[in-house]
Amino acid sequence: MTGPQIVIIGAGLAGSEAAYQAARLGVRVRLYEMKKVRKSPAHHSDQFAELVCSNSLRSNQLENGVGLLKEELRILGSLIMESADKAQVPAGGALAVDREEFSGYITDRIKSDPLIEVVDEEIHSIPKDAIVIVATGPLTDGDLYDDIMQKIGHQDMHFFDAAAPIVMESSIDRSICFAMSRYGKGGDDYLNCPMNEEEYRNFYEALVSAELADVKGFDKETVFEGCMPIETMAKRGYDTMRFGPLKPVGLIDPRTGEEPYACVQLRQDDRMASIYNIVGFQTRLKFPEQKRVFSMIPGLQNAEFTRMGVMHRNTYIESPRLLTPTYQMREDPKVFFAGQITGVEGYIESTASGYLAGYFAALLAKEEESPVEFSDRTMIGAMARYVSDPGVKNFVPMNANFGLIAPLGYRVKGKKKEKYLAYAERALEEICANKEKMETLWK
Repeated sequence: MTGPQIVIIGAGLAGSEAAYQAARLGVRVRLYEMKKVRKSPAHHSDQFAELVCSNSLRSNQLENGVGLLKEELRILGSLIMESADKAQVPAGGALAVDREEFSGYITDRIKSDPLIEVVDEEIHSIPKDAIVIVATGPLTDGDLYDDIMQKIGHQDMHFFDAAAPIVMESSIDRSICFAMSRYGKGGDDYLNCPMNEEEYRNFYEALVSAELADVKGFDKETVFEGCMPIETMAKRGYDTMRFGPLKPVGLIDPRTGEEPYACVQLRQDDRMASIYNIVGFQTRLKFPEQKRVFSMIPGLQNAEFTRMGVMHRNTYIESPRLLTPTYQMREDPKVFFAGQITGVEGYIESTASGYLAGYFAALLAKEEESPVEFSDRTMIGAMARYVSDPGVKNFVPMNANFGLIAPLGYRVKGKKKEKYLAYAERALEEICANKEKMETLWK
């Protein structure tokens, strides 16, 4: 293969999607991934698009912002969504995947594409005189981090993210835990560990007094609300967890025939159902403390942990000051950013940014104009406009949500669900129209 037309740094969700979409438009790509040379503290596998925190891609329902974004990406031909649907495991109304199968499929597709050259090498600076997509993720560090900071004007921004522990299914006490989804939605896709009031009180007291791991720079506890450590949540109030990940509503303990005082849910993490993650239990507790405190959860008294919870620093740039809705730098249009480093928060949101960055970078390489616009009537377009809106003050990482989408312009009768479904119907109509126009570009 002759020299690349686009250089992509990082083969995570955003970088992999960007590479696939650029190649789909007939553009040659050189994709750099450093994991075979050096892994970040949060990564374990050499495969692309590794899921670091949870195996859940969140809601699959159209009346949910990220559910709509998933369907938009499906229609547009996203590689990440293709893999997610193939690697799906039971998770009620959510889309959860077998991590290994998910990443393995993406890795194989990328490596087998004749237009994508994969280079196992660490990049220390943004290449000059090339169209570049920086998709290095929120753990970007070292020389490349310094080079990025210099390029964007030393706007150093970050928050902290965390991952939940994973336990062996064979070590879960099924005489205590019961299989059920909340309100029966989606089948018996979760294992539930019920707590009575005394068990909850003992667990709460142990959790808030447990010893924390030292995380550099965590003194101000700048955390993203969607991945808040369970101990941080507990310290906000005795009942906070019971209105969050431990809420018992919609669950009935078959041993008592009643709703428990609190309930910890476990979600299947692989297709074989051999491992489960503890839902909502992101943590920065020291490893021995995790074993001690989390083993107090009924049904997990003999739990074998295959992965302990970890916390890490996530870096993102001040995108509203720097980027356009195509994820290009205003001051250097040959440089694109994609993924969580842009301030989009979540697996699917990162994928969407990678999709648009790959698409527009490819058109730039081909010196062609886009036949479509991704407007703020769609979720993919609304997110791109949010992260590139100079009017956004106090910029923080953002998940997909209907508050970003342009108003309907008319009132919808009924509950909030009906309103959001109307948003979704309008968005998908536009996405389908875009797809028809884009099909002439795909090779």
